[in-house]
Amino acid sequence: MRYYLSLGSNLGRRPANLAAARARLEAGGVSVVLASSVYRTEPVDVPDQPWFLNQVIEVRTSLAPHDLLALAKAIEKDMKRAPSIPRGPRKIDIDILLAGPTVLRTRLLTIPHPRLARRNFVLIPLMEIAPRTVHPGLHKTIRSLAEASPDRAEVFVIRTRPRRKSN
Repeated sequence: MRYYLSLGSNLGRRPANLAAARARLEAGGVSVVLASSVYRTEPVDVPDQPWFLNQVIEVRTSLAPHDLLALAKAIEKDMKRAPSIPRGPRKIDIDILLAGPTVLRTRLLTIPHPRLARRNFVLIPLMEIAPRTVHPGLHKTIRSLAEASPDRAEVFVIRTRPRRKSN
């Protein structure tokens, strides 16, 4: 199945944290197909914290959504993501944004990510690599969602050009 994941870090060596998360995903059976540029992003819900580095990756895996979530949470724990206030500072954050055409709502997981359409720090990198992808719940392209986003938080590209994983 094809997924889009958001990676974010605002503590420690942020670029290294993103790279480590990608490597650990691959070690867990997730193939990174395409990665967006890395963006420096303003914190949204808790403004009094360091700015984030964010990236969106397209991945393919045979893992079911709940199994991918379990892998993401295990990676966060292994990378020493410390419990903090919700949406507060973190060494690494891995979120499932989209899972193909899947719409899923369980106690532990909602796909598409429930705040996807209102967050520039995921919409802008996602638009870079998948502008024509359609949000399966809202039935709008990622480009149209990004253009209509109510979020005014600043998002700056710091490393350009999406990179395809070479096989």
